[in-house]
Amino acid sequence: MEIGLLGSLSAHEQETSVVPSAAKPRQVLALLALQAGRVVTVPTLIEELWGDHPPRSATTTLQTYVLQLRRRIAEALGDRPGCSAKDILTTHHGGYLLEVQPGNIDVHEFERQAGLGRAALHAGDDRTASLLLGQALALWRGPALVDVQIGRVLEIEALRLQEARLGALEGRIGADLRLGRHTDLLSELTVLSARHPMHEGLHAQFMIAQYRAGRAWQALETYRRLRGTLDAELGLEPSPRIQQLHQSILVADPRLSHDLDAERLELDRLVG
Repeated sequence: MEIGLLGSLSAHEQETSVVPSAAKPRQVLALLALQAGRVVTVPTLIEELWGDHPPRSATTTLQTYVLQLRRRIAEALGDRPGCSAKDILTTHHGGYLLEVQPGNIDVHEFERQAGLGRAALHAGDDRTASLLLGQALALWRGPALVDVQIGRVLEIEALRLQEARLGALEGRIGADLRLGRHTDLLSELTVLSARHPMHEGLHAQFMIAQYRAGRAWQALETYRRLRGTLDAELGLEPSPRIQQLHQSILVADPRLSHDLDAERLELDRLVG
């Protein structure tokens, strides 16, 4: 089975979709897919579906949803020998488990490639890191679980995935900056800074890219906008590292220039 969670929910067995149209069975499938290969307990599934107010029939209703999913899987399997829906969506003591190869789920593939990309970053191999992290990010088709009604459990998972996506994005942009691709990054960082108006890491990278592209005044304007947003929304000043970057731009600190010998200086940790 091929499963996509990084965007709209998709699940195909032999090119046939097994995604139900009803909201709660979709929630069950999404949670089982995120935890593929591990048992998801009945209490966890009930918490996801109904929060603190499950109906008296919650366990029975959950069983009905599982049966609906198995029916769709069975229809997709057709006459495939040696495999049944119960072999794919299995019942265990106290819960259910979805048997899917990790490489067939986009979340697992994203995490695998992002992990390799981070290892390349730590090894100082920016070219490989940029490639691997770029491949990981290309798996995203939109916000995770964008068309799934999410409860308490899936909400936490969606937030975790969003943070992982931002981390991979910062790492890839940092590698690209060290590779001298600052001009190519300007349009992307313009969009990202607008989407994440209080994200200091992305703003620091944007300021570096602008400065290296000969747009110091724009870098100072990016800082001013970030500072104004933080003050208006949280009553906070930018962190010391962003203030340091701002001061370095004001005095045209030579360490900010794209210089391969200077790329590993402490100041450049601002950009990944």
